[in-house]
Parts: sequence; C-alpha cells; structure tokens
Amino acid sequence: MPDMLVKLYNLKPSDPVVDALAEKGIQIRRAMAPDKQRILAWIAEHSSISAEGEADVCFGSHPISLFVATEGKQIIGYACYNATAPDFFGPTRVLDSKQGLGVGKALLLRSLEALRDEGYAYAIIGGVGPVAFYQKCVDAILIDGSTPGIYRDYLGSQA
Repeated sequence: MPDMLVKLYNLKPSDPVVDALAEKGIQIRRAMAPDKQRILAWIAEHSSISAEGEADVCFGSHPISLFVATEGKQIIGYACYNATAPDFFGPTRVLDSKQGLGVGKALLLRSLEALRDEGYAYAIIGGVGPVAFYQKCVDAILIDGSTPGIYRDYLGSQA
C-alpha cells in the first residue's frame, strides 16, 4: 500500500466535524494514560497486533499521540500519529457500524492538527488503504514509489 502526503498548512479546521459528532453523543479526544490498557485491547481486537504495537508507542509520547473516539464509555475508533516514524499518521480504525458518520475524518483532522502544532508543514499517511478517503478529506496526494516504503522489513510484512 502506498504512502500519501498532506499539506498541513492547508488543513480545514476539525471543529465543525468534532462539534457535529458531539451533538450525536460521540466524543473525539486525546487518549489519557489510564485509558492505555483498554485502548490497546480494543485495537488488538478490532485492528491488528501490529497496530496495537504502534499504538503502544503513542502512550510514551508527551502529549500522548493517539486520539480516541468514544460513544459514552464505548470506544468506537482511534487514530495514532508519530507511532512508527515522526510525522507519520496511522494506524487508525473506526468500527464498521460507525463509518460514514465523520468519525474517521474527525480523528484524522485532530491528528494532523497535532502534527501541525508540533511544527510540521507536511505529514505522511503511511500504508494507505482508502486512498479516495484521504484525497477527499485532506487533499492528500500519493507518494510515487512508496510501496512498501517504511513497512518493507517489519515482521508482519509479506515476503
């Protein structure tokens, strides 16, 4: 899967998307240390063991580089940044039953805003699955020759 590049200085604000979700009872927030074990267990169940490992790294950052989407006390999605490499977005996941509500877009925008606030002008979305989603949400562009990119040698990669 290819990587994509995003111009962080052209980001649209996350507030309208996050506020619309809040009206539906869905909260987007930065994870907290007491959330760690619950979030990692959720990621292991709903994403992969590789994603769980990347997310675990996020809890060692200050501030924690993981945003979580919740409905009440239930986790419905997450997004990481600065996990596998500095200035990288991902992994991310939203429950299938909650897709199409703007949860993924809100998690993406909040994460990219955090990268911009840390001083980055561009961000890399690593190992993209839904290319059209990232093009639509943040005008991301494909990086030629980026498959398999940074993920070429990790233990979960295809030989």
